[in-house]
Amino acid sequence: MQFNSSTAPLPSPEHEPQTTPSPGPAIVPPAAPHKRRRIVPWGIFLAGIAVVGGLAYYLRTAKATGGGSIVQISTTTAMAGEVNATIRVNGTIAAANRANILAPRIQGNRSDVNRGGDMQGRQGGRGGGGGGSVMMVMGVGGGGPQNDFSLILLKLAKPGDRVKAGDVVAQFDPQLQQQRLDDYKDGLLQQDAQIKAALANMQAQREQHTQQVRRARASWDKAVQDVKKGPVSADIDKQLYELSEKEMKATYDQLLYEDDLVDQQQRVQIHQRQLNREQQDLELKRTEANLGKMTVKAPMDGIVVMASITRNGEFGQVREGDEVRPGQPFMYIVDPRSMVLDAGVNQVDAEKLRLGMKARIRLDAYSDIEVSGTLIGIGAMSKTSTFRAGYVGEIPVKVRLDKMDERIIPDLTASAEIVLGSEFNAVLLPRTAIFEDNGNPFVFLQKPDGWVRQPVNLGLTSFTTAAVKSGVQKGDVVAIERPSFVRSL
Repeated sequence: MQFNSSTAPLPSPEHEPQTTPSPGPAIVPPAAPHKRRRIVPWGIFLAGIAVVGGLAYYLRTAKATGGGSIVQISTTTAMAGEVNATIRVNGTIAAANRANILAPRIQGNRSDVNRGGDMQGRQGGRGGGGGGSVMMVMGVGGGGPQNDFSLILLKLAKPGDRVKAGDVVAQFDPQLQQQRLDDYKDGLLQQDAQIKAALANMQAQREQHTQQVRRARASWDKAVQDVKKGPVSADIDKQLYELSEKEMKATYDQLLYEDDLVDQQQRVQIHQRQLNREQQDLELKRTEANLGKMTVKAPMDGIVVMASITRNGEFGQVREGDEVRPGQPFMYIVDPRSMVLDAGVNQVDAEKLRLGMKARIRLDAYSDIEVSGTLIGIGAMSKTSTFRAGYVGEIPVKVRLDKMDERIIPDLTASAEIVLGSEFNAVLLPRTAIFEDNGNPFVFLQKPDGWVRQPVNLGLTSFTTAAVKSGVQKGDVVAIERPSFVRSL
C-alpha cells in the first residue's frame, strides 16, 4: 500500500517520547512508503509529436476533400505504349483450298432387264423384272438388306492423315457390282448365241419357204397340164381340173406374197436380239465403270478430314462399315497451307473494315496459339439469324492465316481481332479514367494540393485503352472515379 505524504506525515525520531513497553501484543511499525514514480519527459515529448502529426494529416486531407470525411480514390498512372483499335469476330477454321470427296454415283438399270446370268430364273424369264433389282444381301454389320447400288465403306483413311495425290483414301464393297458385271458378261454370251441361232433359224426357214414355193409351182404347173386334157376328159373331170388349177395358182401366189413377210419377221427377231445385246453391253460398260469408282483416291496433297452423318439417330463422323448415298460428301482433303477463318461481323462494324487489314487469331482449343492473319474477304450482303432480331444483320468475313501450326485443323472454333488502326509511343490511359461533358473528354488529374479537372485531346481508342494526345503526360496520376472535391484551374 502506498501512502500520500500530505495525509500521513512521518514522525520525527528525535521528538518521539520514551515509553515503557507494556505487556501485550507487540506493536509492528508501519512499512516504509514507496518512492514516488516519476513521468519520463521523453514520453510526453513523443506523444505530443504524434498528436500534432495526426492533426496536420487530418487538416490536409479535409482541405483536399472540401472539409468532408476522408475518401479513398482509385487512381491510375499514365503510361507510354501502343494502342490498337480492333473489332473482334468469331468463327470456324476452314481450308480455302480443299477437295470434297463424294460417294460415287452408281449408274445402271435398276430393273435388271436383259441382265442375263442366273437372273433369268429368279426374275421368271428375260425382261420379267421391272420394279427394281431383286438382288438383295444383308448389309455390313447386320444392317438391313442392300441392293446392287448400295455403297458400303470397307476401308477408310483415318482423320488427320496426311496423304499425297493418288493415294487410296476409301474403298467401297465391290462384291455386288462384281456379281452384276459377271451376270452381264454371261448375258452377252447368251445374246450372241441366240443371235447366231436366230440367223441359222432364219436361213432354215427361208430354205423351207423356198421349197414350199417350188412345190406350189410344180403343183400349179401339173394342174395346168391337167386342164389341157379337158377335151378328152369327162365333163366332171374337166371341172375338177379347172378347180385344182385355180387352187394351186392361189397357193403359189400366197407363198410368193409371204416370201418377203417371212424375211421381215426373221429380221425383226434378230434385230430385237441385237438391241438386247447392245443394252447388255452398255450395262456391262457401266458396271465396269462402277467397279472403278469403288476405289477412291486423293485428288491432291493434304490432310484427311471426315464429314459427319446421322447414324441410328446420332450425329457422328463417317467410319468404316457405314453406308452412304451416291453423291454424298463423306470426306475432305484440305490443304493445310490455305487455312482461313470464316467469321461474321455486325453490319454496323463491317463499314469500318477494309481488305488487307491485319488480325490476331486465337484458337479456343489451344490458348497458347496466336497467329497473325489478313482480312481477304468481306461479304456483300448481310445474313440474318433466328437467334437475333430481324433488323440485326451479320456480314460474313474471311481472314487468312499468315502463319501455320500443325495443330490447326478445320472445324476448330476461333476468334480474331481485326486491327483498324494503331498508335505507337502514345500516352495511354484506361477508358475508365476518361470522362465526358457534352462530348468533351477530360480527366481528374492529381496535384499536390488536390484534384484538378483537366481537359484532354484523345487519339486512337480501343475497347479498354485510349491514347491521349495532350493534357496528360507520362507518369501523371489520374482518378478512375469522380472525386468528391475538385479544384478549379
